[in-house]
This record gives sequence, C-alpha cells and structure tokens, in this order.
Amino acid sequence: MAHNPVNHPARPIYRAIGGLTGLYLVIFGVLGFIQNSDADFFAQNGAVVLGQGANRGYSVIAAVVGALILVAIGIGRNLDAALNKLIGYAFMALGLAELAVLRTDANFLGFSIITVMVTMLIGLVLLTAGMYGKVGSDDEHRAWQDGRLIL
Repeated sequence: MAHNPVNHPARPIYRAIGGLTGLYLVIFGVLGFIQNSDADFFAQNGAVVLGQGANRGYSVIAAVVGALILVAIGIGRNLDAALNKLIGYAFMALGLAELAVLRTDANFLGFSIITVMVTMLIGLVLLTAGMYGKVGSDDEHRAWQDGRLIL
C-alpha cells in the first residue's frame, strides 16, 4: 500500500499550489522566450528573466511543462497528482544535472545558480502537491487511515 495520503483535508490547497506553479512556469517561459528572441536557441549567456538565467530552449521547456501541469489540474481524476509527482522528480533531477554542469560548456539550458535553486524549489513544491493531492473512495481513505495507525 502506498504511504501517500488519500483525500487529505488540504487537498484543494495543494492542487491550487500545483496550479500556481504551472502558471508561474508558463509566465516564465513566455517572458523568457520574448526576452531571448534574438539569441540562439541554446545560448549559454541568455537573458535574465524574473531573476533567473534562461535561454529560449529552457523557456520553451518551462512553458510546455507549465501548460501540461495546468491541463492535468483542469482534468483532475488523480492525473494531476501523478503528473505533479513525475514532473517534480524530473525538476529535481534537472536541477541536480544543471548544478553539475553549471560553469561548463555543457550548460546548454543557460542556467544560473538562481535558476538551479528555483528549479529545485519547483520540484519540491510539485512533489509535495502530487503526494498530498490524491483523491480516492471512502474505502481507500479508511484503508490508508488503518494502515497509518498500525505500527
């Protein structure tokens, strides 16, 4: 049995936080694409957008992922919880990978240290929203509560 709560009382709040994170990614992506319109797609010295370094490549990725999060939250039916967890893990891995190549020629997404920190934070927020946003039947909720009480 999974250890993630089912029908958590704060589920609507976590769902809203996931939606706001997706909205932030869309806004960041659009502004980054506009700011970097004259630069190369994977330029390493991209413009600073909302305090973060980014190029057109990462801006497109952020906008697409943000839109995907918003669509999943609109659909619901635990798709948002699953997708938030998956994208949260992906953002954590992306942040660690970009931290490893931050000052090298392999920094093809134009990250700065602030971008790495924000990417890790977005990953944590989405991961939390995904873990506490699961909806289930009353029987699943009781089973989760019973499993939680057994030591």
